[in-house]
Amino acid sequence: MTTLFKHFRDDAFASIVVFFVAVPLCLGIALASGAPLFAGLIAGVVGGIVVGAASGSPLGVSGPAAGLAVIVLNAISTLGSYEIFLVAVVLAGILQIVMGALGLGGIAYYFPSSVIKGMLTGIGLLIIIKQIPHALGTVPGPDATSLLSGGEEAAHAFDRLLAMLTPAAVVVTLVSMTILIAWDAWLAPRAKVFRMVPGPLAAVAVGILLSVLMSSGVLPWTLGAHQMVAIPLAENFGEFLAQFSTPDLSALGRSDVYVVAVVLAAIASIETLLCVEATDRLDPEKRITPTNRELKAQGLGNIVSGMIGGLPITQVIVRSSANIAFGGRTKLSSILHGFLILISVATIPALLNLIPLATLASILFVVGYKLAKPALFQQMYRHGWEQFVPFVATVAGILATDLLRGIGIGLVVGVAVVLHHNLRNPFTVAQHPPETPEYRIQLAEEVSFLNKGRILQQLQLIPPSSHVVIDGTRSKVVDFDVLEILRDFRAGAPARQIAVEIHGLTLDQATS
Repeated sequence: MTTLFKHFRDDAFASIVVFFVAVPLCLGIALASGAPLFAGLIAGVVGGIVVGAASGSPLGVSGPAAGLAVIVLNAISTLGSYEIFLVAVVLAGILQIVMGALGLGGIAYYFPSSVIKGMLTGIGLLIIIKQIPHALGTVPGPDATSLLSGGEEAAHAFDRLLAMLTPAAVVVTLVSMTILIAWDAWLAPRAKVFRMVPGPLAAVAVGILLSVLMSSGVLPWTLGAHQMVAIPLAENFGEFLAQFSTPDLSALGRSDVYVVAVVLAAIASIETLLCVEATDRLDPEKRITPTNRELKAQGLGNIVSGMIGGLPITQVIVRSSANIAFGGRTKLSSILHGFLILISVATIPALLNLIPLATLASILFVVGYKLAKPALFQQMYRHGWEQFVPFVATVAGILATDLLRGIGIGLVVGVAVVLHHNLRNPFTVAQHPPETPEYRIQLAEEVSFLNKGRILQQLQLIPPSSHVVIDGTRSKVVDFDVLEILRDFRAGAPARQIAVEIHGLTLDQATS
């Protein structure tokens, strides 16, 4: 406990900054997820207090994640209600605890980085697409996804979108976007005062000011009630508690709930572990987070969040990097920021309800852009087609289908690239000395049945009256089918006057 409060002053200041970053993101991610806005704040509280206390990460900050927004949106629609979705959140938390107990903290290392980057890029693009109606003030209006469906339907959807534009929302979006872009690109690098105030907080403050000026008639535009944050106002403590939701446990018998739970657990764990790796790299003290403990902490947080109506939780790089940038030293900063969110929700919900949804959409546009920067496409292209093709396949798959199928498409393409290399490089051939009928065939470390065709073709190209050395001393695994081919080649070699030497392999075991 003494260690926890050792750097109280630094952690307290960092927690205030993280709080100001977290609140608009909690609301914005809940909006993008199609969940009650209060659910995002619940997840922020649980991510700070519960996960912060249980985690072994000194600087990581957890809460609702943009990377899960699309999954949550689709899952709520598929399962039929938010209360049923909460069951999947609780089950996902249990799965994460089991994963941590089984030592699966290194699971993220088994996914190709090209697919992971493609997943985050696809999520970023979907977040941007989903926020277009909120940014233009067409809520309720045509679903933004219909704009991607093509043909006559897309044309009609676009016409409806233009017809339902709300000037007030467009003005708020333009002002908010200008502030967010200028804050990071121009203001913060030039003055310390701007670095001490997060850009999202400034955008929210100006958004509140604009909504007040519009409602008072100072500005000639008006925002509708459906274009504003709507957190229920509680007159007393009992009404405040009534805002929390509980899972519909009668859905435990539904198989689709378990499918969603597995997807949530897998994606949340991967995103958390990737964030842990990034956060540890940013840590000035270079401390290492115990990944299995982190999975258990995230699992506990998702169980608690799901039981009281919150969104699923992961460790989040935006909040974690803000924590580090503003001097956080221990996990106390994460815990304190959770308490600050709880206090604000309980005491100033009326102020939060002055935030236009267009402002939150603008913040999410920036979040989506950071996940899907055009520079990333250029970077992946420079890495070569082996990285670029799985990356693009994942992005295209997510946009054309859904997140899970998109990742599956990316993995299939990634595996195909690996197989291509495996088929192309099962061995090397050298002539010693050059231009003589003396050949040395060096087998790779792993030679599978997929390499049979290449090996057989090469052996058939060996001219008569040659001397061949087949070297398997470096090979760790040589498939039985390949051993059979080599045995048959050795048996038929005398008829072609070919002398064969076998090193490092026992061909006598390859009998028909």
